[in-house]
Amino acid sequence: MVSAKQFLRHKLVIQFIEYLIGGGVYFWTGLVVFAICYSGLHWYWLIAKMLADIIGWTLNYTIQRYWAFNDKSLAKHEGRARFRYILINSIDLVFDYGIVGGLKSVGVTPYISFFVSAGFTTVWDYVWYRFWVFKPDAN
Repeated sequence: MVSAKQFLRHKLVIQFIEYLIGGGVYFWTGLVVFAICYSGLHWYWLIAKMLADIIGWTLNYTIQRYWAFNDKSLAKHEGRARFRYILINSIDLVFDYGIVGGLKSVGVTPYISFFVSAGFTTVWDYVWYRFWVFKPDAN
């Protein structure tokens, strides 16, 4: 017999795995788009990263909202969830671009910087997504 505590723990583990899959889609899609634009088309790193992030964020929001943190009560608050997602990811943007730009300025390739930034934002975003951005109604 599975206790309520074990069920909740299992549910949270599954949710975290789904979150990581969504983050992986964002990260790897963004990295591919960045590589095409930065190395292939020789765009300035910031412009290439911005396009990569726009595409990645769109895919990530869809996966996080409708799969990892899916809850019927969120349908009534779609605008609120989008606003909160954009707000948290705007804060991420400051950290992310600071990390990538800062490391690039000391000679570290932006590709390595992507991994450093992702390591920082992975835990940060999960906490915000779970407890604020995609928090279901208490009812």
